[in-house]
Amino acid sequence: MHDDLITRAKAWLEEDPDPETRAELAKLIDAADVTELAPRFSGTLQFGTAGLRGELGAGPMRMNRTVVIRAAAGLAAYLKTQGHTDGLVVIGYDARHKSEDFARDTAAVMTGAGLRAAVLPRPLPTPVLAYAIRHLGAAAGVEVTASHNPPRDNGYKVYLGDGSQIVPPADADIAAEIDAVRSLNDVPRPDSGWEILDDSVLDAYLARTDEVLAADSPRTARTVYTAMHGVGKDVLLAAFERAGFPAPALVAEQADPDPDFPTVAFPNPEEPGAMDLAFAKARETDPDLVIANDPDADRCAVAVKENDEWRMLRGDEVGSLLAAHLVDRGARGTFAESIVSSSLLGRIAEKAGLPYEETLTGFKWIARVDGLRYGYEEALGYCVDPEGVRDKDGITAALLITELASALKEEGRTLLDLLDDLAVEHGLHATDQLSVRVEDLSVIADAMRRLREQPPTELAGLAITRAEDLTRGTETLPPTDGLRYTLEGARVIVRPSGTEPKLKCYLEVVVPVATHAGLPAARAEAADLLATIKRDLSTAAGI
Repeated sequence: MHDDLITRAKAWLEEDPDPETRAELAKLIDAADVTELAPRFSGTLQFGTAGLRGELGAGPMRMNRTVVIRAAAGLAAYLKTQGHTDGLVVIGYDARHKSEDFARDTAAVMTGAGLRAAVLPRPLPTPVLAYAIRHLGAAAGVEVTASHNPPRDNGYKVYLGDGSQIVPPADADIAAEIDAVRSLNDVPRPDSGWEILDDSVLDAYLARTDEVLAADSPRTARTVYTAMHGVGKDVLLAAFERAGFPAPALVAEQADPDPDFPTVAFPNPEEPGAMDLAFAKARETDPDLVIANDPDADRCAVAVKENDEWRMLRGDEVGSLLAAHLVDRGARGTFAESIVSSSLLGRIAEKAGLPYEETLTGFKWIARVDGLRYGYEEALGYCVDPEGVRDKDGITAALLITELASALKEEGRTLLDLLDDLAVEHGLHATDQLSVRVEDLSVIADAMRRLREQPPTELAGLAITRAEDLTRGTETLPPTDGLRYTLEGARVIVRPSGTEPKLKCYLEVVVPVATHAGLPAARAEAADLLATIKRDLSTAAGI
């Protein structure tokens, strides 16, 4: 085993084009450091519907130039099998370690394969890349980003020509082409021949952002904004300026790109502590709302002041606020969300007489809904301009929520007042998440097996009226690894995360409430139910 491992590591070293990872690997080989080498050579990083994502470093189980070149070669081969012999591939990247290198390698591989490649001019938000694919009529797009993962990670996201992320069977077909790449020496990589785009694509994207707002809407809400050390700041500020909103007060410590994300444990607005600096800025400037993007600016977080304290709105709360705002503005078309998001969207759509669809988790599914007008996911992802960007977009979502806050401000009301109205109209929909981050992935598999073999019959004293194993698929959903429990007045979904080593459980309770006066009691009841469901589910799953 030991000799075989060293032999495989040496073979990898011979092909590695990156001086940094070569030095790292050579050192491990010289020291015969089996404990460090074994996990790096325990397989290959699997290309799936989220593309690739993993820790940076040398070896096939890490994100590095060798893995990216192979992935690009597989994608190029796949595109040619689909008849795109000289199609355009547009490439974007964020400001993480190695992102620009991975983007350049991808452009070189596409050019070498006889395709045309164009690279965005600098690190820009993921939605700009998603927009560019359709704007330029590309056959595919690649975004080098690990979104809100820890600093040590990077990733590789693939979109097809419709501007949506890949779904099966394209992922498996691309993976097969990647596996067929024998040696890096078989992959031509010229030093030039691709285009570096100018700002015209970004300008066209920005011009399009105006269209998400109503022509005569008030633009008075004041904001605090954090880019979370990512690439959102310049594009968001430009969009806000075009729209005529007051310039956001910036969280200076997090305003500029920094791949080390020094002020946060995880660069995700949902993680504890990530918004502390933004809230400090808000206490200083007293805005109407706080807005945060994640590092690649495809997600948008919103915080509001409640009883003199700043609190994050849940993704489901923002999702229903934006839906209510679009309905109020007369939007037509299908409203869609993933199965893990709040059922309140369905109620809002039904009352407005609009079509509604539920999809599997991820914007790769939401974006493919026929006639989509608005889609969202509880993980802070909102698609408010599907004709422009077939993916979540943290810039246009920020514009739309600020327009809504401005309209309410003119009436002497806030986002919280509108949430209260929605609760009285449709029932209080309260959501929560039980999320367990693991070092050992077998913990997740064990929990899922335990729930399948010994399914709970009740949670928090509520009988489970229907238990579905989603690996079998349903009438409306393709198969996925997940479990769904329907209870009297509640719903629970359990699934392994597709992008992080986490088991995620999504809980929702619906408490009827007749009047605004009944809201405090309904909220207390919902909080109690959610806490008890969480406890009982933990016990049932053994986590």
